[in-house]
Amino acid sequence: MMKVAMLSPIAWRTPPRHYGPWENVVSLLTEGLVARGIEVTLFATQDSLTKGKLEAICPRGYEEDKELLPKVWECLHIATLFERGDEFDLIHNHFDYLPLTYRAMTKTPLLTTIHGFSSPKILPVYQKYNNLVYYVAISEADKHPSLTYIATIHHGIDLRAFTFQPKHGDYLLFFGRIHHEKGTKECIDIARRFRMRLIIAGIIQDEAYFQREIKPRLGDDVIYVGSAGPRERDRLLGGAYALLHPINFDEPFGLSVVEAMACGTPVIAIRRGSMPEILDHGKTGFLVSSIEEMVELLPRVKELDRLACRKWVEERFSADRMVENYLKVYEKIIQSHRREDHRPWGYYEILSDKPDHKVKRIVVYPEARLSLQRHFHRAEHWYILHGKALVTVDGKDLELSEGEAIDLPKKAWHRVKNIGRENLVFIEVQRGNYFGEDDIERKEDDYGRS
Repeated sequence: MMKVAMLSPIAWRTPPRHYGPWENVVSLLTEGLVARGIEVTLFATQDSLTKGKLEAICPRGYEEDKELLPKVWECLHIATLFERGDEFDLIHNHFDYLPLTYRAMTKTPLLTTIHGFSSPKILPVYQKYNNLVYYVAISEADKHPSLTYIATIHHGIDLRAFTFQPKHGDYLLFFGRIHHEKGTKECIDIARRFRMRLIIAGIIQDEAYFQREIKPRLGDDVIYVGSAGPRERDRLLGGAYALLHPINFDEPFGLSVVEAMACGTPVIAIRRGSMPEILDHGKTGFLVSSIEEMVELLPRVKELDRLACRKWVEERFSADRMVENYLKVYEKIIQSHRREDHRPWGYYEILSDKPDHKVKRIVVYPEARLSLQRHFHRAEHWYILHGKALVTVDGKDLELSEGEAIDLPKKAWHRVKNIGRENLVFIEVQRGNYFGEDDIERKEDDYGRS
C-alpha cells in the first residue's frame, strides 16, 4: 500500500472553518486519497479532521490563536514530519518553501505543490532545490521559467458543497480576502456605477486598507458580512447575480471563481494570471481588461446560461479529477524511487557494511512481522531501541522491550513481530562470511515471498 505524508499549513485548521484555501485543498486531496485506499498521514493542527492518520504538534491554527508564535510552531511542525520521513513512500508538501530546506533529513522523495509565489524574494529556495525535489504548478500562468515542474494540476472542489441555483440573483458579490490585490475597492466602484447592491465577504487581510478604502464606503448598498463558512458561502455564491473579480495581481488560481461557477453564478474577472485557464469567456463569464469594461459587460450576464457554468466546473475542477491527477504523479515519482530498503512491513537503514560484519537499523510498523526465516552463512544479534517485539526462535516466543537483546545463531528459524502501538526499532548486527539477501530461506511470509 502506498504510504503518503501530507504536510498541511498550520495557519488554519484542516479543513478550515472559514478561510484557508491551502488547507481546504489539502483536506480534499487527503480525503480523496484515503477513499481510494491510500494510507495518508496528515500533518496538520491538532484540531484538524481527517479519515486518514492525523499527526499534530501545533494545537490549533496560529491565525486562530494569536498566542502562538508562527515561526516556532512552523519549525516544530515541519520537523515532526521530516524526523519520520523514511516511514513514507512520498512526502507531499503544501507548506511553501521552508520544508525544502529539510530535504536532506530523509531519503523519501519530496513533492511540493507551489500554491503561488508570495514574493520574488522566496525564489532562491525553490531554485536551490530545483531538480532535487518535485514541483507541481496550480496553473500554467503561475509557472516560473527558472523551475522544472513534473505537472500542472488545477485545484478541485467538492461539488457536493455547492448548490446549483438556476436563477440570477439580485446582488453582486466580492468573495475573498480583503486586500488591494483582490480589488475590493474596485468592486464598490463597479457596483455603484451599475447600481446594484454589493455584498463583501472574506477575512480582512489588510486592516489599514479596510479602514481606509472599504469601511467608510459601507452602507445599505455595500454590505460587509465578514468571513463566510461553508453554508453561508454556498448561499452567498449561489444567490449572486455575478461574482466580481477585479484582481490587481497575477492570481495563481482563484478558488472562489470556480466555487461561484459551481453554483451557476457567472464571473467577471480581470484577464490576469490564471483567469484565462479558469473562465470560459462568453460562456461562464467574461474576461476584461478594466473596471470600465466590467461595468459595460454586467448587463450581458443575464444572457449567460448558469447551467453551463456548473457543467464547466463538473468537467474540469472536481476534487475527484484533482485526486486522480495527483495519484498519477505519485505513482510516477515512487516508481522512479523504488528503494531496496523499503519493505511491506517497514524499512531499514544500513549503518555499516564490512567484510566481516553488517549493521542495520530496522523499523517495523505496528502489527507487522517479518517472515519466518533462517540464514546459513551468518548469525545475528538484535538490540531493541524502541517499542515491543515478539521474537520467535525455533518455535519459542520471547517478548523483548527497549534495552533488551537476543542472539540468533546460524540456521535458527526466527522472526520478529511488532506487538506495540508505535514503530518497533532495533539494531541488527550480522556476523559471518556472507551477508547477501539471497542467504535467506523463508518458511512462512505474510507477503507471499516464501
